[in-house]
Amino acid sequence: MILWIILITAVAAAAVTACMGCWVIPVMRRLKYGQTILDIGPKWHKEKKQGTPTMGGLMFFIGVTAAAILGYILLWKNNYISFDIIGTGAALKGISALIMGLCFGFVGFLDDYIKIKKKRNEGLTVIQKIVLQVLIIAAYFTSRVLSGDTSTVINIPFLFQIDLSFFYYILMGLVMLYLVNAVNLSDGIDGLCGSISFIYFLAFVLITANIKLYGMTIVSVAAAGGCLGFLFWNFPPAKVFMGDTGSLFLGGMVVGIGVGSGCEAAMIIAAAVYIWEALTVLIQTTYFKITHGKRLFKMTPIHHSFELRGWKEIKIDAVFSLLAILAGTAAVALSLFSQK
Repeated sequence: MILWIILITAVAAAAVTACMGCWVIPVMRRLKYGQTILDIGPKWHKEKKQGTPTMGGLMFFIGVTAAAILGYILLWKNNYISFDIIGTGAALKGISALIMGLCFGFVGFLDDYIKIKKKRNEGLTVIQKIVLQVLIIAAYFTSRVLSGDTSTVINIPFLFQIDLSFFYYILMGLVMLYLVNAVNLSDGIDGLCGSISFIYFLAFVLITANIKLYGMTIVSVAAAGGCLGFLFWNFPPAKVFMGDTGSLFLGGMVVGIGVGSGCEAAMIIAAAVYIWEALTVLIQTTYFKITHGKRLFKMTPIHHSFELRGWKEIKIDAVFSLLAILAGTAAVALSLFSQK
């Protein structure tokens, strides 16, 4: 029965998100909510993508949320979950991940809205975004503690468990902040962020189902289905961009699911492509400052470097997705074998 619930949730998420495009895209065009492309990017981006409707992440908000609610109802009706509060039960862990995604998505919405209104590619300042993101993470950890979930143990499969005590919140807070913005950076070409995220969430469907954390499984499969539905409109050539509304929503879901399920090690492995993307930006920035203007890569995030080498967007999507599949498979295998 649980397999049918997962499938129904996935189909619902994909269908609702895809159908939302029939409404969101025309509305964005009518309101002239198009993307402003920076001159510093590949020149053909400005030529071909300027004015493409953005804020398509709103499609995620509705599609993923609606499917998750449906999945939760089916789980509850079939006695797979209960909505206990003490220790943030299985149901509430998944709900917390969804709320995390929506909160980060709202920050992205503000950023996109300011960009559109001011007709530029700069919305909230870096400091404003970081402050808001830190507050969301702090609120998440506070809610966990207040509900009785005070575990600060990180499990490194096959190696050891370590209780970081108070430092857990500092370390994981920094990891979550990095990953959320790494997901945001991966949204640079048509279909890339949606494809990588689909694979990440699919991996966590398997991981959380294996440990019978079904509330989190439902949220993971809803997110995966939402990515699939969005790719119907975002696959090259994109008819709509997710904007920071969508990429920060996905980033919030990535960390909410990974940390909320207690699978921090698997999260980091499955998120390898995101981490790589953001790391190239940090390396490039550091190298640029140390060498007084020299660049190590043609352009970062690294997917733009491949563009400048002549790779088509579809090829980049395929190669990066393959890397995501390898990372996701490693995370699932680690989780499965460590449970034995």
